[in-house]
Amino acid sequence: MELLYEEAGQPGFGLPSALATAYGGDLGFTTPCLYANFVTSIDGVVALGPEYPSSGSAISGREPADRFVMGLLRACADAVLIGAGTLRATPRHLWTPEHVCPQAAPDFTKLRRSLRRTTQPHLTVVTASGDVPTDHPALQSGALVATTADGARRLEGRLPPTCAMLTVVEGSTLRMADVLAALQAQGDTAVLTEGGPHLIGSLLQEGLLDELFLTTSPVLAGRADTPRPGLISGLELLPNQPAWTDLISARRRNSHLFLRYRLRTPRGRPSPAN
Repeated sequence: MELLYEEAGQPGFGLPSALATAYGGDLGFTTPCLYANFVTSIDGVVALGPEYPSSGSAISGREPADRFVMGLLRACADAVLIGAGTLRATPRHLWTPEHVCPQAAPDFTKLRRSLRRTTQPHLTVVTASGDVPTDHPALQSGALVATTADGARRLEGRLPPTCAMLTVVEGSTLRMADVLAALQAQGDTAVLTEGGPHLIGSLLQEGLLDELFLTTSPVLAGRADTPRPGLISGLELLPNQPAWTDLISARRRNSHLFLRYRLRTPRGRPSPAN
């Protein structure tokens, strides 16, 4: 990857040489940190609709550099946070570094050892309703399912024994601040979210997102009758509550752009009106 710009003074983990060469430099986070990773078309589409599972691969064109960045960001994380909709939309996916970039698996392992991370990032699935496919291989491999009291009643006795359930609130509303507090309490301070637009909207509404990694794929997706969301759903920010960011890194491979932004709003800011 070709480094186009990087803000001075960025933290660095000291990536293994093979990863640093592929990425075009070092990578690191000041913890606690919640960072998101998305791929978008030029016209702002991040998902092609419910009839197109794993649509991120279609948008990225399965670009190897995009898959490498996905793996690298997972390798840096204590935990990966997704929503139940993302789990349902990718029925065979595993949220591990080597699942998306197997050729870099030995170096991802070396990085996690140097960071004293667990063998794999902890998968956390958030669901207010408890509507999750309990036979999904990612749940079979082990995950934390964060839900409400209503969702817990729906899931009682249905989750694989490899899963744990976290009930963070009574009723039917799930606060993401409670989920993150629970993750930090168990030592998960570097959290990657690959959740969908609704989850990103919830995180922004609560002022919890610190950084955004955005791959811009050189493709036009278009919109017609199928809902094709952008990065955020369920939350309106402009014109009254703009969420400004600062560009802190830009990379390129061929016609794909790999951008890293820092949210200007401090963590835990008051929630904007929806």
